[in-house]
Amino acid sequence: KRTRPNILITGTPGTGKTSLSAELSSTHGMKHVDISALVKEKDLHDGWDEEFQCYILDEDKVCDELEDVMAPGGVIVDHHGCEWFPERWFDLVIVLRTDTQSLYERLVKRNYNDKKIENNIDCEIMQMILEEAMSSYKPEIVMEMQSNSIEDNENNQKVIGEWIQAW
Repeated sequence: KRTRPNILITGTPGTGKTSLSAELSSTHGMKHVDISALVKEKDLHDGWDEEFQCYILDEDKVCDELEDVMAPGGVIVDHHGCEWFPERWFDLVIVLRTDTQSLYERLVKRNYNDKKIENNIDCEIMQMILEEAMSSYKPEIVMEMQSNSIEDNENNQKVIGEWIQAW
């Protein structure tokens, strides 16, 4: 049995997963695994997707890489997808949601191409990540949180921090 919880922070790109994860991991002494960075660093991909300007991650390679990391607990994983992770890995799944205007501005700042921006905005409007999380994990461990502002981020840190303390 794990002595510390594992948390997945997911949501459409641009919702604030990485900044929230980094803040929580440093505040609570947990390990932060940014899946996108891990895929790049360890070559856990099947090449580059020209259309969406990103690596095509190899889910099996990522899971193999993380198995021993996840086992002891105390890990915060941050990624925009969630259905392919083993359910047993997580004690809490956070889905960050952002209004489309704020999300649009964040994605433009990242220099995403129009197709990638449109795809991510559509994904957010249709609540695809939330639905993916609800169908992949027990609903009682899935928590939807707004991520539109600095205040939202601070509130999310507080709520998740209290959950970590109570675990």
